[in-house]
Amino acid sequence: MTLAEKNYLAALDYYQKQQFFYINLGDSEELWENLFITIKRHNKATFESEKQFITRKMFMKIFGNHDLYWDNDPLAMAGLKQIYDEVIKIYEGAVLQTKINGKPLNIFMTHGHQGDLQSDGNWFSKWFVSDIWAPFQAYLKINPNTPANNDLLKTDHNRIMYEWSSKQKNMLLITGHTHQPVFRSLTHLEKLYNDIAKAKKAGDDNLADELSKQIVNRQTKGDAAPDFSTSDPSYFNSGCCCFDDGDITGIEIADGQIRLIKWEYNNLKQSERIILEECKLEEVF
Repeated sequence: MTLAEKNYLAALDYYQKQQFFYINLGDSEELWENLFITIKRHNKATFESEKQFITRKMFMKIFGNHDLYWDNDPLAMAGLKQIYDEVIKIYEGAVLQTKINGKPLNIFMTHGHQGDLQSDGNWFSKWFVSDIWAPFQAYLKINPNTPANNDLLKTDHNRIMYEWSSKQKNMLLITGHTHQPVFRSLTHLEKLYNDIAKAKKAGDDNLADELSKQIVNRQTKGDAAPDFSTSDPSYFNSGCCCFDDGDITGIEIADGQIRLIKWEYNNLKQSERIILEECKLEEVF
């Protein structure tokens, strides 16, 4: 059992009870580092929880670069049948459509490895990564230098995603891939810097000091803030479901609001839902 599993199961239970539609943005099985037979054996509880959403027809699975197996392996359908008791369709992306003040707004969701030549590429590279390199890496327990653990790559790739999304009309982009949460085109660290500036302008030195302590804490945990050239709020990143401390993050869209959520263990070692950032969709639009 991974450190984050209890948080993930608590989150699934919460969203099932709240009747949410669950969109999985990929790489959740981490098929680069693990063989499918191992994943199936050790993740029965999570698959059973996800099946509840499938039963309600409220589940969508999007593939990422670490689980290309779901997209291009002829045995993938059999694997899905084994873990979910039925075959579900795997997508590369999804678009939610809504209207804000009478104007259309599209929310485009995908894993986010697209545009990254190391992770995307042509059909041959996809086949080689999923069928040759991934099993080889799992067998030798190799952990390559990927966007998940390299701050420079995180920064560059988030900037690429932001620059693309900022040029689109009436659209928000939500990805994963980098393991770095982004809300309204700002990382949590950037948001803290902005809040410090506002606190100092308002003469609230106590709040500024408290925010500075939070920045030190985030930097200690390895946060790196991309240097976006503008603050057009077009890009969001759901973050990660396997942080070293067991925390998981995600994006919620409900009741006209969009939220960056973290599930963490409290002092009683119980899973707790924390709202890191939130705003109305009309404010973003």
